[in-house]
Amino acid sequence: MVVVDEVEKAGTAKSVSGRAFGLTEALLPLLEPMTAQNWSCPYYQVKFDMSWVAWVLTSNDFRSLPEPLLSRCPPIRLRHLTQAELVRFIRREGHKKGIDDTGIEAAVEAFTRSGRKNQSMSLRTAARVILRAYDLERHPILH
Repeated sequence: MVVVDEVEKAGTAKSVSGRAFGLTEALLPLLEPMTAQNWSCPYYQVKFDMSWVAWVLTSNDFRSLPEPLLSRCPPIRLRHLTQAELVRFIRREGHKKGIDDTGIEAAVEAFTRSGRKNQSMSLRTAARVILRAYDLERHPILH
């Protein structure tokens, strides 16, 4: 399995001869089982059977992706996590890291306050809050 995270952010590269190559265009023959079966590596000039590879492409906004890519990898839309789900995540992961209950509740409070200030309430933010609580508990701030 190959995971390409945030594929919409992949740019293009130019060769010394001025030809442009983009990641999304380069993936197209690898996503079709028939062409992937006889894929030829442009660098090594060797044929590989890439048809057994499973591809997962993630994107924050699939609307900017080219239609040929979307036809081969139909988007699966995931809903945003709710605040309650994110708070459960903080509590569960906080316990796994060995953070005490006071530290976990402080992390939950900091997280929910950030949401009230119109800051992003995401899994990434929740994970950062957990790491900060862990660091503060293990390495207190010294004056």
